[in-house]
Amino acid sequence: MSYAVSMARDELRPIVKLRSTAGTGYTYVTRKNRRNDPDRLTLRKFDPVAGRHVEFREER
Repeated sequence: MSYAVSMARDELRPIVKLRSTAGTGYTYVTRKNRRNDPDRLTLRKFDPVAGRHVEFREER
């Protein structure tokens, strides 16, 4: 039974990789809700390599 629950969770909230737009190659790994964000996710987060906040875009 727990297997069916985990499969449903993975379909709705897939793991996505967010890559920095500053070109440093730094990434964050997170989950997103497909129902609320069907398009590619863009978040403004801290890039420790660049030393400042930059946009991170979802990569597939």
